Amino acid sequence: MAILPWQLSERLGVLTHMPANSALQPERHLPCLEPVRAGNRLDLAVVLPTYNERENVPLILAELAQHLHGLRWEAIFVDDDSGDGTADVVTACAVETPNVRLIHRVGRRGLASACIEGMMATHAPVIAVMDADLQHDTAILPEMLRRLRRESLDVVVATRNASGGSMGEFERGRVLLSRCGQKISQSICRCELSDPMSGYFLLRREFLMEVVRDLQGEGFKILVDLLASSSRPVRVGEVGYTFAARRHGESKLDLVVGIEYLFMVVNKLLGNALPPRMAMYLMVGGFGLLVHLVTLLTLMRLHHMHFVEAQFFATTLAMVANFFANNRITFRDRQLTGARVLPGLAKFALACSFGAWANVVLSRALLQSNVEWYLAGLSGIVLGSVWNLSVSSVFTWPVRRRSTVSAAPGRFRSAVEAVR
Repeated sequence: MAILPWQLSERLGVLTHMPANSALQPERHLPCLEPVRAGNRLDLAVVLPTYNERENVPLILAELAQHLHGLRWEAIFVDDDSGDGTADVVTACAVETPNVRLIHRVGRRGLASACIEGMMATHAPVIAVMDADLQHDTAILPEMLRRLRRESLDVVVATRNASGGSMGEFERGRVLLSRCGQKISQSICRCELSDPMSGYFLLRREFLMEVVRDLQGEGFKILVDLLASSSRPVRVGEVGYTFAARRHGESKLDLVVGIEYLFMVVNKLLGNALPPRMAMYLMVGGFGLLVHLVTLLTLMRLHHMHFVEAQFFATTLAMVANFFANNRITFRDRQLTGARVLPGLAKFALACSFGAWANVVLSRALLQSNVEWYLAGLSGIVLGSVWNLSVSSVFTWPVRRRSTVSAAPGRFRSAVEAVR
C-alpha cells in the first residue's frame, strides 16, 4: 500500500528528523512507497549501483513499488561510500521497507564491480540492473520479466535504439559516442543487439553463474562484459524505452569512461590476457615516451641544448606528464587532489627512479649474456613498468579509507553492510 504524502512524516520519521540543513528534505521528494514484502522466494532483485545519489533514492523506490506491485522483489543498493550520505538515506528507507538492502563499499569504486557484487548478493532467480538516477524507465520491468520467462531468454535488454525506444534528450555528442560504442562492442558480443551500451537489463541467475568468473569487472559497461564472457551464444531479447533526463545529481560519464571501455573490448579480444589497469598504465607510458622524445628533439634542435641537459628536462617533463595522466586515467578511483598532489608527485618520481634503475640493470645483464639488444631492452621496459605500477598502486595511490560525514543518522563504519 502506498504511503500518501500527508503520511510521510508519520511513516518516515528517520528522514523527517534530519537536520534542517540536510540536502534531503522530505517535503521536497516523493515518499518511499511500501512495496510487496519479500518472502523466502523472490521473483526479482533490482540492483542499483550508487554514488552521490541520495536525492534519487526515495524517488526510485517509489517508482519500483508502483510498477512492481504484486511481485515479490527486493532492491539492492550498492553504494561506493558516497560523500553525500546516500547510504544513510537507503538505510532510512530500509527501516520502513524490509526488502530494501544496502551493500556499502569502502575503499572500492566502479560501476561494473558494484553491479557484480549486488547481483551475487541475492538469491532471486532473475536480476535486474539499472541506474538509480531515474533515467531508466521502471515501468518496463514487468514486460522485461514476462518476456524473459515467456521466451526462455538469458538476458533482456532495455534498448533505446529499437522499436519503442528513444535517446530522449541526449546530447548529440553523447548519442554519437553511444553509436560508436555499439559498433565496437559487436566485435565481442555473442549476439545481435541494438543497444549493447545499455546499462539497463535483466538476466537469469543461472546465466550470471556461467560467466561471473570470466568477468573483467572494470569500467561502466557491465552488459558487454557479461555477453562477451559467455562461451555460448546468448539468448537475448529487447524491450524499448525512452531514456529520461536526470533529475538530481551529475552524470559519471566522461572521456576516461570511454577509454576504459575500449580497453575492456581489447582485453576481451585478447582473452583477458592484459589487466585493464596495466593496459591504461602502458598507454600513459606511451604518452610519456612521446612527450619525452618531442621535448628532447625540441630542446636539442631548436634551442641547441646539450644532450645531457635536454635529456634531464625531457625526463622530468615526461615524468610529470605521466603522473597527472595516471592520476586522471589509471588511478581515477583513487585520484589525488588538493594538498595531496605534490607529495604524490614526489612519491611517483621516487618510485619511477627505482624502476628506471631496475630497467637499466636487467637490460645490461641480458645484453652481456648475448641476448639480442631489442629483447634486452623490451625485458627492461616490462620489468620497469611492472615495478612502477605495483609500487605506485601501493605507495603513490593507496586505497583511501575515508570517514563519511553525513546528515542522516546511523553512519556505517564497516566495509560491507546488508540491511534487510
